[in-house]
Amino acid sequence: MEANGLRAQSFPELKNDTFLRAAWGEETDYTPVWCMRQAGRYLPEFRETRASQDFFSTCRSPEACCELTLQALGMEVTMIPGKGPSFPEPLREERDLEHLRDPAAVASELGYVFQAITLTRQKLAGRVPLIGFAGAPWTLMTYMIEGGSSSTMAQAKRWLYQRPQASHKLLRILTDALVPYLVGQVAAGAQALQLFESHAGHLGSELFSKFALPYIRDVAKRVKAGLQEAGLAPVPMIIFAKDGHFALEELAQAGYEVVGIDWTVTPKKARERVGKMVTLQGNLDPCALYASEEEIGRLVQQMLDDFGPQRYIANLGHGLYPDMDPEHVGAFVDAVHKHSRLLRQN
Repeated sequence: MEANGLRAQSFPELKNDTFLRAAWGEETDYTPVWCMRQAGRYLPEFRETRASQDFFSTCRSPEACCELTLQALGMEVTMIPGKGPSFPEPLREERDLEHLRDPAAVASELGYVFQAITLTRQKLAGRVPLIGFAGAPWTLMTYMIEGGSSSTMAQAKRWLYQRPQASHKLLRILTDALVPYLVGQVAAGAQALQLFESHAGHLGSELFSKFALPYIRDVAKRVKAGLQEAGLAPVPMIIFAKDGHFALEELAQAGYEVVGIDWTVTPKKARERVGKMVTLQGNLDPCALYASEEEIGRLVQQMLDDFGPQRYIANLGHGLYPDMDPEHVGAFVDAVHKHSRLLRQN
């Protein structure tokens, strides 16, 4: 089968499908767990490898790096150490949209990402599923206008208020780029997809409903249709809108099998609000990993009790930070596996 010129690969048999079964809402023997964050942000061995190489040349070599990164539509992107992606020439005026590359051609520019996914899937040898991901349209828009990260997103939000039509045009362009990119990831070997709306909290309910939610819905609908058209098996999709607690009900009905929540949301209230038709993912405070391993175990036990044993994937409420001890990350994972098995015996 082909998607965007990519032929679906042949891979080793998956030996551990617990994460996928939980995502689809099926019963599991224990709670699956994973952590959000690029390996290079906290694993010392990755940081050492990358220190001598430019980030994007590393990404373009699948053998050297199986990481994904924010993609630009013909915009120059640089990776600033310790800061993240930066756009030296951000979008300033509506006419700047004319310089963006055709979104239909973006997936063809990302062959190195698809190769990295295929290589990673092969090297995993079926041990665990491989999760593909991308930033959601609003989050990508903020980077393109702010030129990188921002504490207020004031320039991007100025567009929403002063140039609503141009904003929708840009969000449509980004959606048109994301759909073949995500379908291409599945063709290359991704077994689940997560869409990050990292900057949802800057919008509030009204702006989120106008400028984020419609495109989040559209991505899910079109990716599922694209997989079917390409003859690819469906994969579970996860939406993680950080600080988007005001839109939990809407996100639960946006076409995703899993809704990720951050640590500011109470698990029991989240379950009441989203109902039983979606899987929840989250939501330990990442800073809890600075605690002792004993305290991490106690916090995990409380989290698992609150979420319950089924329709749940354990994770942090956001990503790992660069200075976190890998041993404490391991303690978090071990505690989830241990306590979730005990929970099912009661």
